[in-house]
Amino acid sequence: MKKDKIFLFLILGLIVAGFFVFDLPRTIFEKRGIFLNHIANRQPFYAKGLYVTSRTAANHRLDEIADLIKNTELNAVVIDIKDVVGRIPFDTDNEIINKIGSEKILIKDMKGLIRKLHNEGIYTIARIAVFEDNYLPRERTDLALKRVGGGLWQDNNGLTWLDPASQEVWDYNIEIAKEAIKVGFDEINLDYIRFPSDGNTENIIYPFWDYKTLKKEIIRQFFEYFSRRIRPLDVPISADLFGLTLTSTNDLGIGQWLEYALPYFDYVCPMVYPSHYPTGFLGFENPAAHPYEVIYDGLIIGSKRIASLSVSNPNLKLAKIRPWLQDFDMGANYDARMIELQKKAVYNGGGFGWVLWNPKNIYTEEGLKRE
Repeated sequence: MKKDKIFLFLILGLIVAGFFVFDLPRTIFEKRGIFLNHIANRQPFYAKGLYVTSRTAANHRLDEIADLIKNTELNAVVIDIKDVVGRIPFDTDNEIINKIGSEKILIKDMKGLIRKLHNEGIYTIARIAVFEDNYLPRERTDLALKRVGGGLWQDNNGLTWLDPASQEVWDYNIEIAKEAIKVGFDEINLDYIRFPSDGNTENIIYPFWDYKTLKKEIIRQFFEYFSRRIRPLDVPISADLFGLTLTSTNDLGIGQWLEYALPYFDYVCPMVYPSHYPTGFLGFENPAAHPYEVIYDGLIIGSKRIASLSVSNPNLKLAKIRPWLQDFDMGANYDARMIELQKKAVYNGGGFGWVLWNPKNIYTEEGLKRE
């Protein structure tokens, strides 16, 4: 009995030491306080996040991700609820979703998962890949892009697409967003909100687009439609855009135009991955080797465009820029220094937070500030 008591006292002693010597729970409580204050006051949330697939969220790796967030400056996570595969990883009672049959349950208790993350002060963002979808076009070929000569059109990755001009497609993605809000996500993030760019795009037959309305106008109409139906639910919404939309003077052939996104979202999230910029950008033979310059330039120009739009439309509430940053090797070795340079560019360029992307969900902890 005495040995049991001694053992118990030792355990309690270690816990007390953790509180007062190592200050273990401090960051958890501080982050939770910031998170709860944001929820209570609906203030813009300065996210420092990372991307997580639904498969990672469904297994033990989510605990590793949560620990990384707790131990560093991170405070947010972006979780797929419909990626380009087109499947929804949690159970819903939604009639439209169930009729299509797009659920593939990976996360059995999504509400519980969100609650767990909230208890640790982690802001949760639900990511929806909108028009690139490898499931719905095969179930509803009437909504899908076709190829000249017959069959479904596929991009360079062999994935199918939905017609961006279809209101039924818009409504379907709105239903998915509503289900994410029901289970407790703090924000809805839209990706692949564009016309396709990779593959033989000259071989596409659009069942709904009239080929006359400008692509950027079609996408603007979708932004307005989505915003009008989701914003009243009092949950922030964000839009992923090509990084070049910050500096481009056209819609890049995909329908993305910065000024057409800004009025309809709380955050626009340009994917300013330096590896994705063309040779010669800013005079660099390899832009990937110059992350600070590439990202800073884009944010400065993007911020000027926002300011200009605000001056001409003073009553408009415009989105803040929260860029996606690169944490994967392409064009250069993206070590801790490269992560830090990207973050510095965001801070100096006027960005409002940032999110890291790695498709394998393996992140460079050394590039993140320790709390």
